[in-house]
Amino acid sequence: MKNTFLKLTVFFFLTVLVACSTEKDTFISRNYHGATAHYNGYFNANELLNTAMKGYRDGIKEDYYANLPLNPLPNEEEVKNMYVPIDTAVAKCTRVIQRHAMPSMDKPSQKREEWNRWIDENWLTIGIANYYRRDYDLALKNFSYINRFFAGDKTMYIAEMWMARTYIQQGNYTEAGFCIARLDKAAEEVLGSDKGSKSKSKSKSKKKKKKGDEEEVPDFPKSLFFDLAYTKALLAEKRGEKENMIKALEESLEYAKRKHPRARIHYALGQLKEEKGDRGGASMHYAKVLKYNPTYEMAFNARLKNALNSGGEKVKASLLKLLKDPKNAEFKDQVYYTLGLIAKQEGDEPKTIENFTNSAFYSTTNKRQKGLSYENLGDIYFGKKDYYRAQKYYDSCARVIPETYPNYEGVKRKAEKLQSLVVAIETAQLEDSLQRISTMSSEDQYAFAEKVIAQMKADEAKRKELEAIRLATLQQQQASKANQNSGKGYWGNPKAKQEGFEEFKRQWGQRANEDDWRRSEKVQFATFDDPKDDSLGTKKPVDISSSPLDSLTPEMLLANVPNTDSTLAQSQERMMKALFDAGKIYQDQLNETGLAETQYNTIVGKPFESEYKLLAAYQMYRMYQPTDPKATVQRDYILTNYPTSDYAGYLRDPDYFIKKKEREKQTQVDYLKDLERYENGLYYLVVTKANSVITEQKDNPYLPKYYLLKAKAQAKLNEDKRTLLPTLDTLIMKYPGTDEARKGTEMRNIILNGYSSNTVVDFNKKGLYEYTDKEPFTVIIFLEGNVNNNVAKTRVVDFNKEFFSKSKLNIASKELGTQSTILVREFPTEALASDYAKTYKKTRQHLLDMQKFKILYVSQSNLKILFETGKLAEYEVFFTEYY
Repeated sequence: MKNTFLKLTVFFFLTVLVACSTEKDTFISRNYHGATAHYNGYFNANELLNTAMKGYRDGIKEDYYANLPLNPLPNEEEVKNMYVPIDTAVAKCTRVIQRHAMPSMDKPSQKREEWNRWIDENWLTIGIANYYRRDYDLALKNFSYINRFFAGDKTMYIAEMWMARTYIQQGNYTEAGFCIARLDKAAEEVLGSDKGSKSKSKSKSKKKKKKGDEEEVPDFPKSLFFDLAYTKALLAEKRGEKENMIKALEESLEYAKRKHPRARIHYALGQLKEEKGDRGGASMHYAKVLKYNPTYEMAFNARLKNALNSGGEKVKASLLKLLKDPKNAEFKDQVYYTLGLIAKQEGDEPKTIENFTNSAFYSTTNKRQKGLSYENLGDIYFGKKDYYRAQKYYDSCARVIPETYPNYEGVKRKAEKLQSLVVAIETAQLEDSLQRISTMSSEDQYAFAEKVIAQMKADEAKRKELEAIRLATLQQQQASKANQNSGKGYWGNPKAKQEGFEEFKRQWGQRANEDDWRRSEKVQFATFDDPKDDSLGTKKPVDISSSPLDSLTPEMLLANVPNTDSTLAQSQERMMKALFDAGKIYQDQLNETGLAETQYNTIVGKPFESEYKLLAAYQMYRMYQPTDPKATVQRDYILTNYPTSDYAGYLRDPDYFIKKKEREKQTQVDYLKDLERYENGLYYLVVTKANSVITEQKDNPYLPKYYLLKAKAQAKLNEDKRTLLPTLDTLIMKYPGTDEARKGTEMRNIILNGYSSNTVVDFNKKGLYEYTDKEPFTVIIFLEGNVNNNVAKTRVVDFNKEFFSKSKLNIASKELGTQSTILVREFPTEALASDYAKTYKKTRQHLLDMQKFKILYVSQSNLKILFETGKLAEYEVFFTEYY
């Protein structure tokens, strides 16, 4: 008995020893090493890869506003989180190949066949793992090796298919096409030889090669038909060939099984059909998405798309039903947006606007959706030529959309292009309203202000009510997410969230709930309500926008009403300028001559005088042919009311400006000749010529100089200098503020008072301004021409953001006498302020024509003196000397 047991034991160990050999092609060896290669390598490695890819795809935030990618893959950053399972899978398969290849891989170059039927699958798995790892060159080497060494096995077709996908990822579409063509040819042979019948399953056994015999080529596996069609779709997707993509996806559906992504295929086909305008086909595919257990978000978007493409009252009722479901609180904005698109298709503009407005209102976290709603509203009003409202919506859109938004630059350009128009219209409306109020009695003004405050409070109450609705929606979203995530990690654990919140406060302190809270420098926006700064000693109008509504009084509202002649005149001038600016924008930028003419007619029809009446009338004249009756009306208006203006001169003579320029050139030559005569002592001739010019040439630009030259010549001819006084008095009265008038005043004072006594000059006397490098500096930009303050501030803000984003600069606009300025502050040192000014002068980006404007920098103490005294000329001299 013992001998028998011993014999059986020896036999068992000998059998195991024989089975462990990889150099003998026996039944036991093949099955032992095959089972080990199948489960220890191929099966376990694929489980790791499938689990890793499922985790990645489950965590993807799909962008349903764009075409869904057919085969989402991790990018270079995302794949790093998958290195461990991928590398483990490669290691398992590599170890299996090294230990269980038959014969062994000790001498790969001498190996001619493989007895282990699962080794090729391990090679294939290594290639697929490298494909997911984005190591495409190494993946191609593995697939190519399978094609060469396992040419008698069906694995060669799978390797060829993965080679095509690898080439697609590399952008080598030509080689990918060759691979697909070879697979197509093999597939057609199978379909041709066995059309309409099911193929019999074939064993995976290898046929041994005999000398002089060719290895039999296996049939194309029908299990690969789906993958081949899907690969064709991937190639068409990368090439942008929509028709070929549709054809390939429809082909793939013929072979799709439960394990295949049928819901994603139907959704992609729905999007492609929708782009083609095939709404019926799109609706059909979106409806089929719901049959294949998609994710909740895909199912929800499929319902919306199906509704949009099928239409009908029943569909709209189903969408309204979705709004009532608390689970859809997060998607209310998308439902309203879809309802807006349906209303737009039906031509119901009021309902379209209402639904898009609701969509924007309920977009609490989805900035992409809020931007789409705002952009559509902007497009509606732009199409109606209501550019004022259009700009408001484009501006709102530009503020919320991310840079990845498809039409990001287009929206920004529209908002910026219309900004000046909005500023002009708002200014004109405000000044017109203030002027109307100024015509009321003080009692009526007070009563009107009380009504305005009551209306503002009612609007604020309505706003708070809407905010409460939005807050409730947000709470529904959070509650829904909490229910979905209950018990799933950190976000489903209230205690963990509270501990995290406390830890955040300990590290970061109390932070406002706002975007970019962690950034040291945030995006700067132009603030059109200037910060208070009493250090400049300038009086500012009352700003009610920053006052709490409860503390707002009628007196505060009425503070800016122009109740005096001087303030009324200033208000009228601001209104006329704003109306003219709006007209020019309509005319030159938007090519809306009708709207421009409306603005110009408003200017001409005002009952008070302004230089803009002449300008507006001339712009209307230019809109028509000279023989047009409308042009004739404006021509007669200019000639009647402004007969001495340059425009009237041009209307009388088209060569008026050319001749005027020639006359000005000649007058300069004549004056220089008369000046030379004075220097040569021909005083009587100078007086005679000056009298002739003063009497006959009323538009001579050198008249002030002729008055002064006449007075000097008279001084040489007459002992009694009092004879000069009538000439000097006329000069001072007619041309105040000119250099000639100042010189004439000096001469007059000498005649009346005699020469001033000689005084010793004190060169140590301190000037008005003092040099210091111990104080912070402010840069002053002096505005010129018709540049609007708000537009100028926006340009400076954009310039600062581009070139001085880390300096945390503040922008404000101030009036220095009659000069509008922008203050940029503050710079810790003179060097930094100087660097800013130099960069400003040599940079046109964002600034445009403002680059040429005068720019100075001034210390804090000198800034206060400058604005208190208004002595800019003295500071410019001081600046030139010290800076």
